[in-house]
Amino acid sequence: MTQAIRVLIVDDSAVVRQVMTQLLSSDRSLSVMGAAADPVFAMSKMAQEWPDVIVLDVEMPRMDGLTFLRKIMAERPTPVVICSTLTTQGAETTMQAMSAGAVSIVAKPKAGLKQHLMDESDDLIAVVKAAAHARLKRTSSSSTPPLKVAAKLTADAILPAGAPRAMSETTDRVVALGTSTGGTQALEAVLCALPSDCPGMVVVQHMPAQFTAAFARRLNSICDIEVREAAHGDRVHSGLALIAPGGRHLVLERSGAQYRVAVVDGPPVSRHRPSVDVLFRSVARAAGRNALGVIMTGMGDDGARGLKEMREAGARTLGQDEDSCVVYGMPKEAMKLGGVERELPLDAIPSAIVGRQR
Repeated sequence: MTQAIRVLIVDDSAVVRQVMTQLLSSDRSLSVMGAAADPVFAMSKMAQEWPDVIVLDVEMPRMDGLTFLRKIMAERPTPVVICSTLTTQGAETTMQAMSAGAVSIVAKPKAGLKQHLMDESDDLIAVVKAAAHARLKRTSSSSTPPLKVAAKLTADAILPAGAPRAMSETTDRVVALGTSTGGTQALEAVLCALPSDCPGMVVVQHMPAQFTAAFARRLNSICDIEVREAAHGDRVHSGLALIAPGGRHLVLERSGAQYRVAVVDGPPVSRHRPSVDVLFRSVARAAGRNALGVIMTGMGDDGARGLKEMREAGARTLGQDEDSCVVYGMPKEAMKLGGVERELPLDAIPSAIVGRQR
């Protein structure tokens, strides 16, 4: 019998510790080995038994979560899921945590906390399970009601299939990139390696609302290209990467000789909003063979069908290879469906974006 994934919860909120323990323990493949009110307590528990996954708050007494995360990643890299309050300041802090090696984010609102965690239990369990399989590198420095699985919608919920195809050839090129678990670090590696005249990019990173703006600002501060959270009507042009806002879908549209984006509401697709499938389908429809699709590290299969549609529309398509993925889920599913033309290691993707030849 497969051993259960051992989870340690580190959060100064007794409510969070109680509810998360209850929810995670409801899944037989997970075992909550303990809950600690701060990193100092956590370290005493970890001295006795080391967890497979840590669910970590950021702002805590005695030692902040960011310091604790850096200590873990430098001494014994362990998958960490950040559980952070949705505030502007907190979002900036969370981006630092992702840069320090955390593999995913779970939203934690200030109000209605218990109900929110109950409502998001499916995602919480899935994120923790995916985190357990993350590939990490050492850095420098009581009963619960049965879980309800939401219907898994396809991109048809946002964009109809079989829409008119794109113009056969244009001078503009568009790069569409989708990623999830491990994607914040992967995106940083790719975007920071691109020159200021690279093709315009549209990006979906699975991330809660209010975190994407901070994520885009951080990337913009360290990249040669401009990076910002997409706004409805933004034009896509060279040297610019537009990040889909958390909680909204991003759609590429053609307006005359230009590409623009639409930020739209709608249900989750492939259980995500924003969805990579929605973005990729829109790119297949609006740009066709004038586009490059890239699918990178992440759990699940969001983007697999959309990338196949891009390839069928004449776009070139790339997948991140297994060895360089934190979680080889999305690229694997896209490869199985036939959407990936070729796989590349993470460090080869920037040159493929810039120097691709038809």
